[in-house]
Amino acid sequence: MPRNYDKRSSQLKLKNAEMKKLILLFTMILGFGVAVNAQTKPAEFKFETEVHDFGKIVLNKPVTFTFNFTNTGEAPLIISKVETTCGCTVSEYTQTPVKSGEKGFVKVTLTPSGPALPFNKGITLSSNARTATKVLVIKGMYVESNTK
Repeated sequence: MPRNYDKRSSQLKLKNAEMKKLILLFTMILGFGVAVNAQTKPAEFKFETEVHDFGKIVLNKPVTFTFNFTNTGEAPLIISKVETTCGCTVSEYTQTPVKSGEKGFVKVTLTPSGPALPFNKGITLSSNARTATKVLVIKGMYVESNTK
């Protein structure tokens, strides 16, 4: 009986040693992967301005403003979608990935319609940046045309 016990004991010790090595290896691989990911900064917007005031603009006369940005992250920045709050605002934007340190744009064209009132409109960007959703703002005042 002691002989079988010694054999099983040595087999268990061997299996325990193998398990410890396997756990150590797994922990090292996991730790290395986390360390590598922690060193990479995701893509990130740095806009020259995030709000533009058109001031007074005449109804039915389109106006345009371009929001310029730089990718301050390390990964390429990809804008997946730009949404405006109404049909009077149309956007164009950089369609290709913006590499680290490079510049891109979001161009907004507003065709004012409706009553002569102040306005404040958001343009929502969706991207792979650390701040995945970014809102740019255009504002101003619609005024009637002086020519009649």
